[in-house]
Amino acid sequence: MDIAAFKAFIAVAESGSFSLAAERLFLTQPAISKRIAGLEATLETRLFDRIGRRVVLTDAGRALLPRARNILIELEDSMRALSNLNGKIQGRLRFGTSHHIGLHRLPPALKRFTRQHPQVRLDIRFMDSEAACHAVERGELELAIVTLPPEPLPNLAAREIWPDPLDIVVANDHPLLTQPQLRIEDLAQHPVILPASNTYTHQIARQVFNKLDLKLDVALSTNYLETIKMLVSVGIGWSLLPHTMLDRQIRRLPFEALTLQRVLGVVHHRDRTLSNAATALVDLLK
Repeated sequence: MDIAAFKAFIAVAESGSFSLAAERLFLTQPAISKRIAGLEATLETRLFDRIGRRVVLTDAGRALLPRARNILIELEDSMRALSNLNGKIQGRLRFGTSHHIGLHRLPPALKRFTRQHPQVRLDIRFMDSEAACHAVERGELELAIVTLPPEPLPNLAAREIWPDPLDIVVANDHPLLTQPQLRIEDLAQHPVILPASNTYTHQIARQVFNKLDLKLDVALSTNYLETIKMLVSVGIGWSLLPHTMLDRQIRRLPFEALTLQRVLGVVHHRDRTLSNAATALVDLLK
C-alpha cells in the first residue's frame, strides 16, 4: 500500500478539494489525482464523489479515513522510535501553540532551543489551545504548548510549565472604577468581551458566574487576547486577561477575594513515542 496515496487521500478528505490538498502537500493537482486514482484502483472502490466543484467522501471513503489516519500515526510513531535509537536530536518537530503563548512565553525558549539543536526543523502551527489539544489526540501534532484544559483529557499527558494569573480588567474610564464597593454581581450589569464559549478561558469565567447564578452579557467574542485588550481599552466591555498583559491602556478591578488562574503547559499523547527533539524541547521548557 502506497503511503503517499494515503497522505493524498487524507488531505483531500480534510480539505474537500483536490487543489487545496495539492497546496497542502506541495504537489500539483494532477499528482494528487493520480495518487487517489491509484488508491481507488488498489482498493477496487470509489473513495470520492465529485459533485460540481465539491469533493465528498463515499461510504467507502468514510470507512477508510480513520483507518488511514491510524496507519500514518503508527508509521510516524515507529519511525520516531527507530530514529531515537541513535540518540541524535534532529529532524522535524511539529507542534501547536496559541498566539498568546507564542508571543509572550515561547520566544526565549525557542531561541535557546534553536541554538542548542540546529539540526531540528521546527514546524509551528498557531491555533487555539483547544484545537491544538485535539490535533495531538488525532496524531497531527507531536506536542501542544497551550493553556491546559481545566479537566484532564483521557488520551493526553499534560505538564504544567507556567502559572498564568488572570485579572478582571476594564478601560481607564469605566464606571465600575468609581464604585466604592465592588461585587462580582456588579459585573453582570456590564457587557463582557471573552474568547469563544468552547475555550478554556471562557469556561473559567463561566464557572465563576454560574456559581453565583449570574448571566454573562457577552458583547463580543474573539480568541485573540491582544484584540480583546484593545476592545476593553476603548470601553466596549470588561474582560478576563492574563496579569502579564496589564499596562496603562487598561485597569485591573480589585476583587481581592477572587483568585482566577489558567495554567500554561505542554501536552502530548500518552500512547505515542516522543521524538528526541520533542523530549529536548519539553525538558528545556521545564
